[in-house]
Amino acid sequence: MHACEIRALEVAYHTGTVLSDATLDVPSGIVLGIVGPNGAGKSTLIRGALGLVKPVAGEIRFFGEPLRRVRNRIGYMPQSTAVDWDFPTTVFDVVLMGTYGDLGWIKRAGKVERQRVVAALEQTGMSEFADRQIGELSGGQRQRVFLARALAQEPDLYFMDEPFQGVDAKSQQAIVDVLHVLREQGKTIVMVHHDLTTVREYCDSVALVNGTVIASGPTDVTFTVENIRKTYDAGSANDAFLAGIS
Repeated sequence: MHACEIRALEVAYHTGTVLSDATLDVPSGIVLGIVGPNGAGKSTLIRGALGLVKPVAGEIRFFGEPLRRVRNRIGYMPQSTAVDWDFPTTVFDVVLMGTYGDLGWIKRAGKVERQRVVAALEQTGMSEFADRQIGELSGGQRQRVFLARALAQEPDLYFMDEPFQGVDAKSQQAIVDVLHVLREQGKTIVMVHHDLTTVREYCDSVALVNGTVIASGPTDVTFTVENIRKTYDAGSANDAFLAGIS
């Protein structure tokens, strides 16, 4: 069974249609990278699938079920720019929010949930920052905190919107290490990714997006010069890079 199946997804904003007839299968237990030029609808693909924006059309299934039935099996890591970093809260409390879906509206976080937070902070290398205000963190540290929040939820399927955006080399490696561990555990990761040079290194499968899904499948057969050129406007993909993968 696929972790996620997207069929003929269409999403529009007030400026017009951003994504149309987008179809994508996400096998379980892989890292899938969503790549494409700026404004191509990469983040919209994730947000539409998760219902964070209401699709105009399309059908989405997770583990063969509609989202409402398996929401607790799905984690989401937003772009860091979508967060109010001036909000007065600590790293620990932000990560603790990842357990709220299991608790519901009445129960309060207890020992088990706090242990999950401690484990997630340790896994992302952020234990020493547990009591730090989130506004005091660097870009890379912020990304690791939001990864820890997703880990604390303990989902089977992770959606990550540009997890490497604005991070330093140390944080990038820490995130990559976590992704590899999750894959080894049989988890599935779908991430928006902008660096073409690391797609083969980080991703088992790839979806090339520009207004729709141009191509998708295992990286070694899908991430080709032909598909990249179909996806990116002429001249926007580095010719030297393309020559290197041909």
